[in-house]
Amino acid sequence: MWPDLAGVEGLPDALWLAGRETLLALPLRIAIVGTRSPSPYGEAQARRFADAFARSGALVVSGLARGVDAAAHRAVLDAGGATAAVLGSSVDRPWPMDALTERMGREGLLLSEFAPGTSPRRHHFPLRNRLISGLVQAVVVIEAAYRSGSLITARWAADQGRRVYALPGRVDHPMARGCHRILREGAELVEDPEEVLAELGAAPSATGPATNAAFGSEPEDPVMGALTGETLLAEEVAERAGVALSEALARLAELELDGRVQRAPGALYRLAVRGG
Repeated sequence: MWPDLAGVEGLPDALWLAGRETLLALPLRIAIVGTRSPSPYGEAQARRFADAFARSGALVVSGLARGVDAAAHRAVLDAGGATAAVLGSSVDRPWPMDALTERMGREGLLLSEFAPGTSPRRHHFPLRNRLISGLVQAVVVIEAAYRSGSLITARWAADQGRRVYALPGRVDHPMARGCHRILREGAELVEDPEEVLAELGAAPSATGPATNAAFGSEPEDPVMGALTGETLLAEEVAERAGVALSEALARLAELELDGRVQRAPGALYRLAVRGG
């Protein structure tokens, strides 16, 4: 079943595909987009939402750019799910060309309206955004600057009759301003991937709470649980985990040595990003 591209302006005469073409037959398709320079919070949320969507059986669509896009694609692949990238170049000249792109060609799907041999060009990227939104039923914006390509995708989606969701962020963070802007313009505020799945009539993600499996946390470890999808001070970790600060610090040190927790600037802690 080819996705319904109704409403896509300037629908291309042909689309070129590389990888698992059958992924386009999946009935539930959700886009995750955002900044190339996410905060640790934004990167964690991209992984959390992507993992939950993948485990619900959805095709997760994005643009393969560094940052939020890459985090979403990688989380889906790590979960054994389905993901497709719409390129700003031809499928035989994907950009960026890195380990994730090679993995997408094997385990996911690369898609482009640009004929073979076409190099990436600046104006191709905002143009491809209309296909990202056109392929899906909903677009989720994780983090975005006030002027961002992700907002172009959100506006294409609104014009095409797709649902648009945005995550709220800190009022003093520049990568929250784009999300807050489209929330004022009518996007739906979302805090949990299960909200999106429920509104689209999809089954909940198969593993329950979104991403213990994706981040390698264990339910019995309260410190890992406190950091799932979060970037926190040690005092906040202790409070959320219900343990003494000294115990939290000791456990954080162990997890950091194991490579499962990273210390960020400002004495903040987050779950380690798994490579791919």
